[in-house]
Amino acid sequence: MTEPAAARPPALSRPQLYAIVFIEGFCSLGAEVLALRQLVPHLGSSIIVTAPTIGLFLLALALGYHTGAKVERDYLAAVSRNFLWSAVVCGVGLAGVSVDGLFAGMPSPWLAYLAFMAAVLCPLAWLLGQTVPILTNLMQHARAGESSGYALYYSTLGSFLGSVTLSLGVMQWLGVSAAVSVCAALLVLGFGLVSARSGRTALTAAALLALIGVGHLWLRPGIDTAYASYSVVPVQLDGAVNPRAFKSNNSIASLIDEGTPPHYARYVSHIRRVLLEDFGFRDRPILVLGAGGFTLSHRETENRYTYVDIDPAIRAIAEEHFLGEAARGEFIVDDARHFVARTDRRFDAAVVDVYSSHTSIPGHLVTREFWQSTRRVLTADGVLIANLILDGQLATPYARNLLATIESVYGRCAVEVLHRRQPLSNVVVMCHARSEVQPTSVYVDERNAADLDLARSR
Repeated sequence: MTEPAAARPPALSRPQLYAIVFIEGFCSLGAEVLALRQLVPHLGSSIIVTAPTIGLFLLALALGYHTGAKVERDYLAAVSRNFLWSAVVCGVGLAGVSVDGLFAGMPSPWLAYLAFMAAVLCPLAWLLGQTVPILTNLMQHARAGESSGYALYYSTLGSFLGSVTLSLGVMQWLGVSAAVSVCAALLVLGFGLVSARSGRTALTAAALLALIGVGHLWLRPGIDTAYASYSVVPVQLDGAVNPRAFKSNNSIASLIDEGTPPHYARYVSHIRRVLLEDFGFRDRPILVLGAGGFTLSHRETENRYTYVDIDPAIRAIAEEHFLGEAARGEFIVDDARHFVARTDRRFDAAVVDVYSSHTSIPGHLVTREFWQSTRRVLTADGVLIANLILDGQLATPYARNLLATIESVYGRCAVEVLHRRQPLSNVVVMCHARSEVQPTSVYVDERNAADLDLARSR
């Protein structure tokens, strides 16, 4: 007996099937890229964040493949439902306001991270991972190997284009909010392609609710770029006139007010004093790794500043929203480590102020090899000045090991803790290019060479 036409699974053309699979690949890897970017303001971008995130994403994707392989009927209804929920989760869960609220409402950032993975990224991967095994059942016009091969091809092609176009295209030109919008809109489009053939077109309107989540992105104050989220907010500062803070990834990067002379962040004022008063620098080339709010050179006409920052948008943002005037100095868009490793230029001072969030220096900018590269860009009498955020007692393993790493390259350095009463403090480290790493010994009663060493030091 022939199966009634109404009982047969609705057919999709080959281009439609591959278009849906392409959207799945584009949005699944796009969601992973967006998740990693949204975590930067809260957890940084170190490998202890990125590696588990990628691993859990792949695990959820594998579980999605397994679940999709078990679907035996109502194939289009299952895919339609998955795309609808994926659009909602993407539009709402990856919105900046949602991620910020999650981390603000949790007692621990790592607890918030687990909640984010369990409620947003892993469900997205699981839902979208079901697409290929489910739709393969409808590719009856091809051999099993041919259908699965083409499905995986278009899915992987979508993943490639999703990761590249979102990170290097949409986020660079339009920001993270636009990238989330693109993913949510594509998932709604995929839902429409499936539901139109399955007779579920009435639910298309419901899918558009996913775009409401994208609207939440615009509630997030500030400006998003591919590298950071920026905002300018008023602050309380004794003796200051209309003080404001330039925030990068929810952390204060610079301070300024409208006084004469302006007030700056304490560590910036300290470094300016060291350069101008202690060293008496005049007409010297000074390298600044990490632009912040460009306050180190603000209205400072004595020296020549070169800023290096990976975000091409940061100068225009700082000038328009924070400084209210043109930033002084040359601006080079580059990774700090790449610049100091490759440049032929030499500087009398190198100021290292590189943070992706309040306490997170990118991992490749704390190693011995990085500090060796900073030394190579200094003149023979040059000085390194590094702004670090460490515990006030310098007692944590991170503080001890980071300082030891710097001194393994420069020898003994001056270390000044600026906020001793606070759990975390700006710590300014100053090293000289002429210094050498020297062996040390401990004075003990049995063999005390202190007097001899003192005589040799004079």
